[in-house]
Amino acid sequence: MSVEPKIPTVYLVGAGPGDPELVTVKGLDCIQRADVILYDHLAAPALLVHARPGAETIYVGKKRAVRVMTQAQINALLVERARAGRRVVRLKGGDPFLFGRGGEEAEALAQAGVPFEVIPGVSSAMGAAAYAGIPLTHREHTSAVTFVSGHAVDGIDWNRVGASETIVVFMGLVTFAEIAARLIAAGRAPSTPAAAVRWATRRDQRVLTGTLGDLPEKIARAGLLPPTLILVGEVVKLRERLNWFEKLPLFGKTVVVTRAREQAGGIEKRLAALGAQVVALPTIEIQPPEDWKPLDAALGRLESFDWLIFTSVNSVGFFVGRLDASGRDLRAVRGRICAIGPATAAAVAALHLKVDLMPEEYVAESVVAAFEKISLEGARILLPRAAAARDLIPRELEARGARVTVVEAYRTVPAPAASWPAGLKPDWITFTSSSTVENFQSLYGAERLDGVRVASIGPITSATARKLGVEVAVEAAEHTVDGLVEAILSA
Repeated sequence: MSVEPKIPTVYLVGAGPGDPELVTVKGLDCIQRADVILYDHLAAPALLVHARPGAETIYVGKKRAVRVMTQAQINALLVERARAGRRVVRLKGGDPFLFGRGGEEAEALAQAGVPFEVIPGVSSAMGAAAYAGIPLTHREHTSAVTFVSGHAVDGIDWNRVGASETIVVFMGLVTFAEIAARLIAAGRAPSTPAAAVRWATRRDQRVLTGTLGDLPEKIARAGLLPPTLILVGEVVKLRERLNWFEKLPLFGKTVVVTRAREQAGGIEKRLAALGAQVVALPTIEIQPPEDWKPLDAALGRLESFDWLIFTSVNSVGFFVGRLDASGRDLRAVRGRICAIGPATAAAVAALHLKVDLMPEEYVAESVVAAFEKISLEGARILLPRAAAARDLIPRELEARGARVTVVEAYRTVPAPAASWPAGLKPDWITFTSSSTVENFQSLYGAERLDGVRVASIGPITSATARKLGVEVAVEAAEHTVDGLVEAILSA
C-alpha cells in the first residue's frame, strides 16, 4: 500500500546575509504564504513587510547573549504551531544549515513527525565575501575554504584549520585574539591578510582590514561589535581592487524618506541601490475620500467628459479602484487623457489607455500651459484629485470656457508619529510634497533638520519649505522621484 507524502507545514527559510533583496524567490514565496513567522535578529526586518495581513510574527532571536527563547522552546513552538494546522516559516539569517542551528530544528521536527522543508539562503560568508570585494576562492590564490565557528576555541583542531588557504570565522569576534594566536602557533604567518566584516551586505556594512597579527588589536581599537565575520587568507588583498559596494555613490550616507509608505518603495529602492542607508519615516498617509458620492456621480456619467486629467498616481489608482467597484468599467471612458509626469502616465498606460497630453513640467502651471493650443470652449473636464489641492488648474481652464468637475478621489492626512530612531543623524531628508514638509515639522520638530541637507522634488515643495524656514539644499530639475535622486547625486 502506497503512503501519500505529507505536505510540509514548516519551512526553514534562509533569509540571507542582511540585504533583504538577497532572499531567494522561493524563500520570499514562503514568507508571503505563511500563517506564522518565527524570525531572529539576523533576518532583515524588511522581509516581514511581505507577510500577509493577519500573519503571526514572533521574534525568537538572540542579541548580545540575550536570548528571548531557548533553542528547546523554539523547537517546541515550531511543533506546536504546525500541529495546530498553521503554515510556519522559521526565518533564519544567512543559511539554515550553516551555523544557523537549522539542523537541530529539523531534527526536532522529524522526531515530532512534523513534515518540513529547508529553503537554502545566501550565507553570510558568501555575502561578506561578495560585498567586501574578497572572493573566497581565486585561481591564483586558493582552492580550499574552511568555515569555522569561533564559539568553542578549545574544541577545534587549529593545526588542520590553519592549513586551509582561506578561513572564514563565524561568531568569532570576541575570541578572535585567541584564534589568531592559535593559527600563528599552528604555523600561519602573522602577516597573513585578514578582514573583519560587520553587518555584511547592509548599507551600514563596515570592514576592517589588517593581518592575522594586528587585526585583533584593530578590532579592539575600533570597538567593533557583532555580528561580524572574519576572513583570513591571501584573497583579502584583492579587496583593494574588487571593493565595489563601498564605492557606490551614496554608500555611507543616510537618507530619510518622508513619503507615504504606499508610495515610498520606488525611491527607497533607488537610493538603496546607490548604497544609501534608507530610513522610512512617513509623514503622510493616503486614504479614501470622506464621501464617495461626488466621484461615484462622475463615474456614472463618465462618457460625458471630453477630458480626464490625472495629476498623480494616486488619482489614477483611486479612480480605477472605485470604477471597478461600480457596475461600470473602462469602456465608459470616452474622453482624452492628460497625465502629469511619467509615473502618472505609466499608471494610465498600465490600464491599456493612451495618454493624449503630458505637460513638459510636472506642475499645475505646466498643465495649464499644455492646454493653450487646445480649444476648451464648452469642453467637459473631469479632475479626480486629492481633497486639498491647488485650484489653479480648474480656475484657469474654466476661464478658457471649460466646464471642470473637480471630485475628491483620495485624501492626504498626517501620518502618526513614529519614534525617532536612536542615534539617527541623517545626511539627507527628502520631501516630495508640501504636506511632507509641513507634517515633518509638526511630527518631529524643526530641530531635526539642523545640519541635515534637504532635497525637494520641485518648486512648490521648496516654496513651502522656505516659508517654514527650512533651507533647501537641492531641488529636482525633473519633478519626479528619479529627478530627486539625481539632484542628491549631483550635490
